[in-house]
Amino acid sequence: MAKQQSERMEIFFMAVITDRLKGVVPSLLRFVLKNLSRLYRWIMSVRLWAYEKRILRPKILGCQVISIGNLTVGGTGKTPVVEVFARALQQNGRRVAILSRGYKSVSQPSSERWKRFLTFNTPQVVPPRVVSDGHRILLDSGQGGDEPYMLATNLPDVCVIVDKDRVKGGRYAIQKLGCDTLILDDGFQYLRLQHRLDIVLVDRNNPFDNGYVLPRGLLRESQRHLRRASFIFITKSHGDGSPELRKEIRKYNDHAEIAECRHTPTHLRGVYSTDRQPLDFLQGKTLAAISGIAAPRGFEDSLERLGGTIVFRRRFPDHHRYEAQEIIDTINDAKARGAELIVTTEKDAVRFPHLSRIDVPVYFLRIEIQLLSGAESFQELIARICFKAQDGSPA
Repeated sequence: MAKQQSERMEIFFMAVITDRLKGVVPSLLRFVLKNLSRLYRWIMSVRLWAYEKRILRPKILGCQVISIGNLTVGGTGKTPVVEVFARALQQNGRRVAILSRGYKSVSQPSSERWKRFLTFNTPQVVPPRVVSDGHRILLDSGQGGDEPYMLATNLPDVCVIVDKDRVKGGRYAIQKLGCDTLILDDGFQYLRLQHRLDIVLVDRNNPFDNGYVLPRGLLRESQRHLRRASFIFITKSHGDGSPELRKEIRKYNDHAEIAECRHTPTHLRGVYSTDRQPLDFLQGKTLAAISGIAAPRGFEDSLERLGGTIVFRRRFPDHHRYEAQEIIDTINDAKARGAELIVTTEKDAVRFPHLSRIDVPVYFLRIEIQLLSGAESFQELIARICFKAQDGSPA
């Protein structure tokens, strides 16, 4: 019940801040949220100023730290970019750890935290959660989080560590797992740890949302803070060079290299089987689409571009934790509408519960990153920006 109420509130506030809800109450809420956004923007600016003036000092861990993040909340397609960077670095001989905060993963029960507080029992330092030690997957998506589990599954030789304190996670990766390269997943706003590179993703379709920071909009900080980026990827690109967006980016950052990439479907994999199908498997098929992601329309449009006809779609809030009955209901509804198969995203698939009986085949669409601008490949690009120091010497 609490989860459903939380998701309903999330849907309601998303409708408010995107101006889909009209009327007196939504308008009043937008006025309040706008003023809260001004306060939040000021707090973020003061925080950044304190780090720039060395009043607050970031921790230095003595190894290469690469941050991959964005200005907005969700929807930029960050996870596949993290994956391709981690794989390239690992293949170039680095011992890589991905540091994640594990958004919406299971944390310590509140009852245990209150018990410690009421009994004045100082909690022991809890070690980070290790989703993968580079050899084995040790936690599932519920314990480690959706993206960390997905990254661990696709990167068997890369360590994946979850902790809100990325400094602690980084030290653990270096001291206990022998890592020499750290990737901060969603790390652009994490200033406590010194970054050597700040790679920022900007969504071509919705680069800066409505221009407001949280909670009136989806920006985590002002666009002008894009100046900190050392490299910028325009994601979900149309392949036309994105001249207007590049011009907008250059207002805030005149030094970062800019490259375009797009998220390209590669194949289908069975959620409840080992079946693998090429993309033309969707041609002429009637589909049901189910997702719990920030931007479901892009996923659904890609299925139709691949030749499928969506006869039923079900959308849940981002990071929705599926229950068995929800999947059973989706299968029954899809079957009733004549769907030949159900397709979801890879990020959703890791959250699907186990079912003993599947009346309609369920697949997820595997997405990978394709570099569009520039003559070099992703491997060459990553080698150039990650293995060269600022003066051009090897990193």
